[in-house]
Amino acid sequence: MNKKLYGGILGTIGFLLSPFSWWNDLFINFPIAYVLACGSDFIYKGVFLGAFIVFYWLTNIAGLVLLQKGLEKMRAGGEEKKKYFSKYFLRDVLLSVAYTLLIVILVKLGIIKPLA
Repeated sequence: MNKKLYGGILGTIGFLLSPFSWWNDLFINFPIAYVLACGSDFIYKGVFLGAFIVFYWLTNIAGLVLLQKGLEKMRAGGEEKKKYFSKYFLRDVLLSVAYTLLIVILVKLGIIKPLA
């Protein structure tokens, strides 16, 4: 497969999972984390909230890694790598923490529950 096409596919999947857009958590990361947390709670009762948080963070981390790898594959040999500035990183971490708190609140209020 062409390196740029492969990089584009990895980058797109990474962007969809990454914390770089406000909508991805609601429509992609939350559902993935929820399904995996329900599966975990089915196997080990009582781990729903912890599993939800862990899987939510893992989807964000996976998104960042895939985005970086995809962009590296697409990048032409002589181009300089763009830096991920600390203020953007801090913003993304704060958003992820805010979404994590939202998960905790929604689970504690009983709005989000495991399937079983």
